[in-house]
Amino acid sequence: MQNVISVENMRKSDKYTIDNITPSLVLMERAGKAVFSSVKWSGKAAIICGTGNNGGDGYVLALEMAKNNLDCEIILVKDKFSPDGKYYFSKCKELNIPYIIYNESIDLNKYDFIVDCIFGTGFKGDVNGIEKEIIEKINSSNAYTVSVDINSGLNGDNGLTSLCVISDLTVSIGTLKAGHILNMAKDKIGKLINKDIGITVIDKSYSLLENDDIKSIIKIRKSYSHKGTYGYVSLIGGSIEYSGAIKLANISSSAVRSGAGVVRLCVPNSITNGVLPYILESTLYPLSDKNGSIAFNQEELDILINSSKVIAIGMGLGTKGENEKILTYLINNYKGILIIDADGLNTLAKMDLDLKNLSCKIVLTPHPKEFERLSKIPMSQVNENPIKYSMDYAKNNNVILLLKGTATIVTDGENTYLINTGCPGMATGGSGDVLSGILSGICASNDASLIENVAAGAYINGIAGEIAKDKSNDISMSAYDTASSVKEAITKIIK
Repeated sequence: MQNVISVENMRKSDKYTIDNITPSLVLMERAGKAVFSSVKWSGKAAIICGTGNNGGDGYVLALEMAKNNLDCEIILVKDKFSPDGKYYFSKCKELNIPYIIYNESIDLNKYDFIVDCIFGTGFKGDVNGIEKEIIEKINSSNAYTVSVDINSGLNGDNGLTSLCVISDLTVSIGTLKAGHILNMAKDKIGKLINKDIGITVIDKSYSLLENDDIKSIIKIRKSYSHKGTYGYVSLIGGSIEYSGAIKLANISSSAVRSGAGVVRLCVPNSITNGVLPYILESTLYPLSDKNGSIAFNQEELDILINSSKVIAIGMGLGTKGENEKILTYLINNYKGILIIDADGLNTLAKMDLDLKNLSCKIVLTPHPKEFERLSKIPMSQVNENPIKYSMDYAKNNNVILLLKGTATIVTDGENTYLINTGCPGMATGGSGDVLSGILSGICASNDASLIENVAAGAYINGIAGEIAKDKSNDISMSAYDTASSVKEAITKIIK
């Protein structure tokens, strides 16, 4: 597990460390040396330095390269320095390390490495002026590009950018920042590593989950057990409008492969014949329907409520049934784990329900547009600070919130997990349904805390997607491919 923090937390932590523990010049020296040790250098390197402390890290790097007889040249964005940066630049001058001030005639293609030390994590907004010109030149060059701390132009809190350096390697300094993980970051960062230089983090961190974390959450089954030991799951969804037999079967398959003891796929009676041929290990539970959508039937719901450890609702549910009645009854009467997805979320967004002080534990799994409907906060605004808005919503409504995205955010308002597995090929219809199946299976069969189980399910879902991509490609893969790879994903994690 790696810690991830906000830019403000980094600023406060940096200041605290400098004021109480380690001088800023020492931290800058450690940062430059950390970058030096992260790369197998060869040929000629250009170290492009901005006017702040990020540029200072570059000057220390140049000193290290010179000491090791490596060919490097400093390119100054401007003849301007931070106090610590000026100190190390003077050291570079003493060693006669070549430097030039950037001008438009500079050809970056003559370098084997380009080191990006232009902006630090505090950068916000759009890149303009000479920095814009430099970044465009870096991105069009053939050099191996290393960004120091964060790619210049990439927002350190949310991973958004209109223009930033596209790196082959980014060396984060101190602690990973949220902007290394969220939104566009995966498309801009080739490889990401973090180097600890001794900065004491002040405020609470978020947690980026890794394979060993999931391995510790997923428990190996005991021989002295049976299907009831691992929980009954009921998946409520489907409609004549969204009959998608294969997709519904994928949900069931995902739940079974994720560990559920028994899975019931609960669909309107009118589509059971279409779904039945695709259901193997799961059981089919027909529900009363009205015009092809699930109708409210208290007796049927009571059977599910009284016999299910986990109920997931919403996948393919449509909008024409008695969804509000069904959801209200489940929320007010169920005592297990209730996962609400897709049209279940759209139904919830229209209702005025108090989710606090309930007997059931609720997990909401929106994508950004669904979260906009739930929270009434514009999606563009959420994208600017998705962790904060997710935490606020989860805390205020007493739910576990799983916000889907390039990186998945799982939070209860106090603890926040980031999951960075997955691939672009999962941006296809049915992928969310598969995730709901995985979450159901994990939550039913595993005895970890609910938030840990939800985070583990999201992680497994992403690994399954990556395996599916490796078997084909991002363009051709489907949700079925992800569902079919769940078994391999869990095997990969636990072994």
